[in-house]
Amino acid sequence: MIGVISDSHGDLAAFDAAYELLREKGARRFLFAGGRYTDLDAWILERREKARGGREYSDMDFLADVTQWLSSKDALPRPPAFGEAPGDFSAEEDRRLVLERFSRVPERDCLQYMDPNIPRKMLDMVGDALCCLVYDKNDLTRDDLLNATVFIHGKESEPNVVQIGPRYFLTPGRLAGAAEQTCGLIEKADRNLRFTAFRLDGKVVLEPRELQLGRGTKLSVK
Repeated sequence: MIGVISDSHGDLAAFDAAYELLREKGARRFLFAGGRYTDLDAWILERREKARGGREYSDMDFLADVTQWLSSKDALPRPPAFGEAPGDFSAEEDRRLVLERFSRVPERDCLQYMDPNIPRKMLDMVGDALCCLVYDKNDLTRDDLLNATVFIHGKESEPNVVQIGPRYFLTPGRLAGAAEQTCGLIEKADRNLRFTAFRLDGKVVLEPRELQLGRGTKLSVK
């Protein structure tokens, strides 16, 4: 299962609540569509501070992190693809382990959007579907639309699934700046995919929608 988060805009408490909710529902991979790209880094640092009981990051902490990295860098596992499920990790997950489980893309008004080394869109297979992760669906090109089947994006106030011909556009809604804070979950359903959206209290706000891959030729808005 894959958790989908977007538009946190600095609300790290909402980011954390969405992460924990989706983990409880079985997510082991996470897609962050942006809406502030650096929120992922800030959230990881905040969790590490909480794990240390709120004390400052000391020289000893730094040395311990470097030692751990040096001892494991020759045996780092390949970061899993969108649909892969890596093994569980403990409550003391470190930055490297968390980042291996996240894929993210930048929004247009952040510095990372202009960095040629940071992709604005990410493509990967989820089951039998080629999926494209992007913050703003208006950034999609003709080639993107021809090649991918499922488009996961942010910048929307409510979770939704839109089918246009054989392609699907899905969004988890927003963690900040909307009437309800929501996130989404993608799961495999035989050869298809299923998308559900939740409020942060766990209430379903978008009933499970099955994405019929390889089918459909008409415009259908759900």
